[in-house]
Amino acid sequence: MKAYLGVDVGSVSTNVVIINDQLEVLANLYLRTNGRPIETIKKGLKEVVNKLDSDIEIAGAGTTGSGRYLAGVMIGADVIKNEITAHAVAASSMVPGVQTVLEIGGQDSKIIILRNGIVTDFAMNTVCAAGTGSFLDQQAARLNIPISDFGSLALKSKNKIRIAGRCTVFAESDMIHKQQMGHSIPDIINGLCEALVRNYLNNVGKSKEILPPVVFQGGVAANVGIKAAFERELGLPVIVPKYFNVMGALGAAQLAKEETVKTGRTKFKGFAITNLPYYTSSFECDGCSNACEIVEIFEEGKVIGRWGNRCPKWDLVES
Repeated sequence: MKAYLGVDVGSVSTNVVIINDQLEVLANLYLRTNGRPIETIKKGLKEVVNKLDSDIEIAGAGTTGSGRYLAGVMIGADVIKNEITAHAVAASSMVPGVQTVLEIGGQDSKIIILRNGIVTDFAMNTVCAAGTGSFLDQQAARLNIPISDFGSLALKSKNKIRIAGRCTVFAESDMIHKQQMGHSIPDIINGLCEALVRNYLNNVGKSKEILPPVVFQGGVAANVGIKAAFERELGLPVIVPKYFNVMGALGAAQLAKEETVKTGRTKFKGFAITNLPYYTSSFECDGCSNACEIVEIFEEGKVIGRWGNRCPKWDLVES
């Protein structure tokens, strides 16, 4: 049976998905990157191959995320795509006719506007933590409450309170103030969820036409309190797809299938790469005033990829 591999390497999580020809998910995996993308990619591939039947053959591979180039040269990807494209493709397959994708991850967030299956607009937030999952993680730690309980506690709120959410520093001080005033934990948590949603819509979603169907994906979509806050704020139903936390990898796998169906071949190196040694190094190019920092990745002592150059001087020539 032919199958297709998708790998999404982000700053917080690394996700792996394998689909069949009918775009059905055969295996999926969500791992914390923990600042060690090479080790996490290898670990993910080792774990996911154990979930597959022996008669499955990987006929294509794709990568996405902030570490997509690193993952791409490691596994031998047929396609290396940005997160916007991968998330849009996955959302369209899971929710046909989707017009708005809300995506919130651990350290960034994005909104994707689709019309007739085509991305017409998007925006990303990569500079402020107040509209991301790390914001909720920080507040959960401060309240000494498991992040997994955040959503269910928010739904128990009886009184609406407003917490400043434009900045994590202001939010923390405002949250402490609300605690000192005697507000209940569910009310405070619900206020934090609404603060994140306001921040997202006022910054990432500013001036965007949000039309249904609306799909909510990314790790934060597991939080039912955030989903409920979005529905109240937008006045629209919000759909959380089954594989909400691995949608980037799912989209990468689907794009790999499209590419290899056209080419009739794959560059995928196989799961044996999990046993190979990899390491990275960098140097500064003194060829001109740009002084580019060139990053190299080595496989068994041989350079297999380079990034950071603004000219073709350090490009690798495929043999």
